[in-house]
Amino acid sequence: MWLFHDDKNYQRAAKIFWHDKILAATVLRLFPASVKPNHVTIFRFLATPPVMLLMFFDYYQVGIWAFLLVAFSDALDGSLARTRAQITEWGKVYDPLADKLLIGSMIFAIVLRYIDFYAAMVIVGLEAIIIISAWWRKHNGHSVEANIWGKIKMLLQVSGTVFLLLAIVFDFESLLPFGKGAFYLAIAFSIISLLTYGI
Repeated sequence: MWLFHDDKNYQRAAKIFWHDKILAATVLRLFPASVKPNHVTIFRFLATPPVMLLMFFDYYQVGIWAFLLVAFSDALDGSLARTRAQITEWGKVYDPLADKLLIGSMIFAIVLRYIDFYAAMVIVGLEAIIIISAWWRKHNGHSVEANIWGKIKMLLQVSGTVFLLLAIVFDFESLLPFGKGAFYLAIAFSIISLLTYGI
């Protein structure tokens, strides 16, 4: 299928980051050559609904580990693509979309309940704008790769979700402000990411 195509026409030279080197020397050694980055992205698409259901029905003790596993797959597919020269146009579009669906599901499952309705709506709204912007750029022949600000935003969103889940699971109310702060910072970086998209 075309989305798993390995032809060099689909590959792009990519900068290797420090975390790519660490993952390549450790976790990625467990992945055989038959496993492509797009396979990992599809796993994230398929795993997001079960994670959301765990949160929705308050199975937080299992949900936190499921969320961490699925969120970690974001780092895995990116590093796999860059270190094995398997970057595809499909992956450039659908890897960020899978991230946004994961975070969006967490917004509706737990952030609405424990942080702030308006902050949650702003986060979802910004993510929707970024998706629309990526679609527009893709259909006008421009790059749709995430920039560093988008990566920081994703890290903050994941951190905020983890802080919230730890606060809920272990009844650590002192962690709630960290969760809120991470999501508020993520809003700022979402705006920066959107304003600098494609630069």
